[in-house]
Amino acid sequence: MRFYSTNLQAPAVDLRQALLTGQAPDKGLYMPENIPVIPPEEIYSWREKSYPEVAFAVMRRWTRGLLTDDELLRICYECYDYPVPLERVTGRRYLLRLDRGPTASFKDFAARMMARLLRHILKTEGGELVILTATSGDTGSAVASAFHNVDRIRMLVLFPLAEVSDRQRRQMTTLGGNVTTIGIDGKFDDCQALVKQAFTDPKLGHIRFSSANSINIGRLLPQSVYYFYAACRLTEKGERLVVSVPSGNFGNMCAGMLAWRMGLPAQKFVIATNENDEFPRFLATGRYEKIVPSRKCISNAMNVGHPSNLPRLVALYGGVMDEQGNVKKEPDFAAMRREMFATSVTDEQTRQTIVDTWQRYHTLLEPHGAVGWFGLERYLEASPAEPVVSIETAHPAKFPEEIRSLLGIEPELPPSLAGLDTRPEYYETGPADYRWFREFLQSRLK
Repeated sequence: MRFYSTNLQAPAVDLRQALLTGQAPDKGLYMPENIPVIPPEEIYSWREKSYPEVAFAVMRRWTRGLLTDDELLRICYECYDYPVPLERVTGRRYLLRLDRGPTASFKDFAARMMARLLRHILKTEGGELVILTATSGDTGSAVASAFHNVDRIRMLVLFPLAEVSDRQRRQMTTLGGNVTTIGIDGKFDDCQALVKQAFTDPKLGHIRFSSANSINIGRLLPQSVYYFYAACRLTEKGERLVVSVPSGNFGNMCAGMLAWRMGLPAQKFVIATNENDEFPRFLATGRYEKIVPSRKCISNAMNVGHPSNLPRLVALYGGVMDEQGNVKKEPDFAAMRREMFATSVTDEQTRQTIVDTWQRYHTLLEPHGAVGWFGLERYLEASPAEPVVSIETAHPAKFPEEIRSLLGIEPELPPSLAGLDTRPEYYETGPADYRWFREFLQSRLK
């Protein structure tokens, strides 16, 4: 299995090298040269399989040559030792709750697999690795937890000081050990820009960097699994699923589109953003315009004005977009519009969706899941369909202030968040200035 750069100016690499480097040398993102296709009858046969077994069946298409089947199966059981509920809301409308992992976020699914793949590579080859990651909310806590005290790996996480919830921050800043957390006085896009610049800085060439952001293909491949898990349980033979994905940096939705190319029985993807609506406008007009600075919304993990993964989506439709958002070759917009419905959701609509869904169905959503559910309902108004599933990406207990304010209830804490509010925090702070960041890295990573 070989992976090419979306900027088309770097040599193709195998999965091992793509995992280790994260971003391609030409600043592009790695994509598979060939996408393996899973036969429909095999997908339907997974209906009674556990999540680890489905993960093994999907991931072995990618990991041949890197892991034996026995090694991969063992890793899948190690990664996915928690429930993955498909919650019926009404009729054949479902939520896929990806909030039961160790950090109560969908990011756990990719981060835990990626950490174990890198652990395997470093154990086999030796050496050390510095994982450098920016987060708008849940990525940081998930990757910090996944890589915490993993041998031969140091972890640095950047987050926007004013745009993560208290519990999201504490999940990163209470770990210590090999995890260093840095609060940046700026936006997520500033954090992401600092990370990307460090990767290509020759003055830091002595440091072996990789990323656990969704710019790393090691994040997307495991995320494709849960779309298959939902489809094999919710569809009958011949049916196709409508999937709604709340989207910010577009890693989750690109994983879904990759799954579709692999054979996922889908008929439409609903792409729901918050008020950072650069993608819905791009799809509607064919012109891409970044939002700078990104807009601050209550679905904070989606406060992204320029999604890193958009070049991957463009590539899937035959186009070329560089890391700055310049479209070098137009994608097939007609196909994109047939297969995707994109919409943006305001904070007011997000809050009202949390209230309405609780009152009508006694289903508890948090802001990101509410964006996805609103987008799905908007699509279904004009195009009724079933079965449908919306992705719930984080546990409501991560946003207690919003839930208390809107519903007057206290969301029950999952075990992963118990005691978090009383643990001591350790984190650095700094400006959104690359010179400062380079000096910080040089002083800490000698």
